[in-house]
Amino acid sequence: MGAMVAVVTGASRGIGKGIALELGRVGAVVYVTGRTLEQGGAPWPGSISETAAQVSQLGGQGIAVACDHRDDAQVAAVVARIRADYGRLDLLVNNASAFGQTADGYPLEDTPFWLHPIALWDEMHEVGLRSHFVAAALAAPLMVSQRSGLIVNISSPGAVTYAFNAAYGAAKAGVDKLSADMAQDLRPYDVSVVSLWPPFTRTEKYLAQADHLDLSRARRPEFTGKVVAALATDPNVREKSGRAVRVTDLAAEYGINE
Repeated sequence: MGAMVAVVTGASRGIGKGIALELGRVGAVVYVTGRTLEQGGAPWPGSISETAAQVSQLGGQGIAVACDHRDDAQVAAVVARIRADYGRLDLLVNNASAFGQTADGYPLEDTPFWLHPIALWDEMHEVGLRSHFVAAALAAPLMVSQRSGLIVNISSPGAVTYAFNAAYGAAKAGVDKLSADMAQDLRPYDVSVVSLWPPFTRTEKYLAQADHLDLSRARRPEFTGKVVAALATDPNVREKSGRAVRVTDLAAEYGINE
């Protein structure tokens, strides 16, 4: 069949980048999507061009594709390009998310929901919940036709416990339910869907706050990447389809360390 063909959304930095890099390490073709094509276009370090280059350096083939996941047409163009290039898609990782940031770029937290702008809800549900649905809906026909594939939706324990704010929790709970229902629809075609809960991770945003955050127990982004790579190559992944699973639990199952 050749190398695994994957797409990781929102992979300029953070957990998405960690996932893309570890897929590169197992030799995958990785389409890296995001809005930051070159460094300098965002307040945080990282770009899809840099991620794609590192994927290739690790032994895979990184392909940077600029895509704003608010724009359905841009997402459709990514899927059309993959269809034209390879005619199949083995793995879709829906990681792109919005966090309703304050002016300094950090998530709104520690204030009650009635003090948040309504736009916070719209942003978190548009890029995260809705964009996961759109990317999966556009990619599913490729996987259905080949009767194989895996969709990983990056979620959070915030789906069941309070984290950041009410809009965030509702979005993540929606991702988990969406994953379960997608799995139901795709099961007859041997396509699996897993909702994944990463641990506290040393992303670029948190590293920028290192002077007042305790990052001693935070994981590297590549930790989640190793788990996604293991999931994608697990012949029994369908047994996990429809479930929301902690990255740390899967790491223990697969024997993965930091």
